[in-house]
Amino acid sequence: MSRVGKKVIAIPAGVTVTIAGSTVTVKGGKGELSWTMPEGISAAVEGSELTVSRADESRKLRALHGTNRSLLANMVEGVSKGFVKELEIVGVGFKAAVKGKALDLALGKSHPILHPIPAGLTVTVADNTKIKVEGVDKQVVGQFAAEVRGYYPPEPYKGKGVHYVGEHIRRKEGKSVGK
Repeated sequence: MSRVGKKVIAIPAGVTVTIAGSTVTVKGGKGELSWTMPEGISAAVEGSELTVSRADESRKLRALHGTNRSLLANMVEGVSKGFVKELEIVGVGFKAAVKGKALDLALGKSHPILHPIPAGLTVTVADNTKIKVEGVDKQVVGQFAAEVRGYYPPEPYKGKGVHYVGEHIRRKEGKSVGK
């Protein structure tokens, strides 16, 4: 048995899980998510617990068992609590602003970068340098934050760029003047 796959997912109050065939739909206070399980993997609701099981011990199903359990657990957590990623912009003249359905980034390039905000995400900017990404889908929140960070990853000499709050950037010593 998969160590992750055999763990039971606790369903908090206010969250409903509906299973129709191989599609699992999770509804909560923050929104609704659905996932189609691959063939051979099944889910069952027993009271306030969700369990994931597999049809046989084939290599493919053993690999998918824990993955699908984690995806369902993230869905339950997302619709009840939500997911948050925080980014910080470091650099003189670097700033961000939300303009309509896009994030406007000024990162020292010759042009502003307009990154579209996907549906279901809430992006807020504080102090022109702190970006907060919130949503119910963990993958969408993480992907958006990674794409924004990818425009100007932190550089190791001065630490300029876009980085996650709490991320440690390894700094390098600059060139020394020789005699």
